[in-house]
Amino acid sequence: MSESKTQSAEWIERFRDAFDEMVVFKDLKRSNFISSFKLPSFMRDWVIKRFQDEEGEIDVEQATEFIREFIPKKDDWKSILNRVVNFQETVRFLAKISVNIDIKTQSVSFELPDFGLGFKETVIPPDVWERCSTALLKSEENWGIIELGYQYPLSAKEPGKIKLIGFQDFTPYIVDLDDFKYARESFSLSEWIDIILGAVDYNADGYRDAEQKLTMIQRLLPFVEKQINLLELAPAGTGKSYLFGQISRHGWLVSGKVTRAKLIYDFARKKDGVVALRDFVALDEIREAEYMQDVEIQSALQAIMENGKYRAPDNHEVVVDAGIIFLGNIASSNMNEYQNMFTELPRPFHQDQFLDRIHGFIKGWNLPRMTDDLKVCGWALNSEYFAAVMHALRDDPSYRAIVDDLIILPPGADTRDTEAVKRICTAFLKLLFPNVRKASDISSRDFKKYCLKPAMDMRAIIRIQRGFADEKQQGKTVPEFTIREVEGN
Repeated sequence: MSESKTQSAEWIERFRDAFDEMVVFKDLKRSNFISSFKLPSFMRDWVIKRFQDEEGEIDVEQATEFIREFIPKKDDWKSILNRVVNFQETVRFLAKISVNIDIKTQSVSFELPDFGLGFKETVIPPDVWERCSTALLKSEENWGIIELGYQYPLSAKEPGKIKLIGFQDFTPYIVDLDDFKYARESFSLSEWIDIILGAVDYNADGYRDAEQKLTMIQRLLPFVEKQINLLELAPAGTGKSYLFGQISRHGWLVSGKVTRAKLIYDFARKKDGVVALRDFVALDEIREAEYMQDVEIQSALQAIMENGKYRAPDNHEVVVDAGIIFLGNIASSNMNEYQNMFTELPRPFHQDQFLDRIHGFIKGWNLPRMTDDLKVCGWALNSEYFAAVMHALRDDPSYRAIVDDLIILPPGADTRDTEAVKRICTAFLKLLFPNVRKASDISSRDFKKYCLKPAMDMRAIIRIQRGFADEKQQGKTVPEFTIREVEGN
């Protein structure tokens, strides 16, 4: 077994003492047998942990057998239906499920979105609902081991349906944020940054310096803070799609086409789109995205980025906590924050009012192209656990209170600049210093270097680009925020 160069025996012991069962040995260069099943990271780590011993060795045969039996592909769905409907078998497998409660009939149904099974074709019997409702109502969509059977037609008007017999939550453990925050105190900042990178499948030894590592961590800001809107432009192959699409089941990556109904609001079904259901929505390959030319989608996104709400034409209000992240590849000649970088992007990115609602810019060209050397190899946090922690941190208001306490606003500070900097600053604080409980727990130097300054820098690039979209904005800069001296700091 190979290990990261930075992971000494002493460090490994300290790491495992701090996080106990949430530690897993990851070797993405050698886990090809799992990669072939195309599992997202949060599911892959769950499987690895299930079949890994104390030394990190995986029972490949048992893991492979489990995946084949319990994690079906879309191509397996007709076979599953045949077993359930025609042979009356009970079938168990791991899948994503959401439920629907019918107000008129008080009946409860479910859907399996990955297999196209809809609410009208299913039923959850009352006894099963009583037993499983707590787990099924944890969020809008839940992963778990589902058990399916068949309910025979009750009459000519009541056709047969697929029924849920049982449900076991995919993540039965409870994330204790206090334990996570306390664990941070066992590590230096540089060690902690490496832990974060390993948790999201990256090898800290593969980065040139701390700047590259911190640029990568900027991508995680929307994972921990609500309503952070970011734009990243980068060369192809730097791992944007992987991070936003594979690490957390609480986010959603759009790669290719998407409809207004799916993204924002479905008028016909009176159903909110994914922006209302996820922690973040990452819109990939925006340079070629046809939906970014859709005026309705543009106006909806602008409203959502402004105040987290969208009023549909039927007067329904879509309430959104998600951050909107725009991802794009541009020519290397345009990768310069002091020139107009958006010449290749769709029309909204040439409008000042749209750009102003994007809180910060990530210079993706600071990141190396993905290679095997950047794939994690060593003891790391379970990706599912870390994603659950980041999700839980979104609801912790204490960090914003600390930021409000520490930052001094200059006279006449622009409200949107202020809010952008504070949101980004809060997210950095959550990621890098989760153990901070009050303003005096972090030094002014660390707060400025790792939270305030990078937040201001990310917003400053948006300010510069706004000047290219509207000459009235040329020369305007982000206010010079200062830090309040706190006793004990």
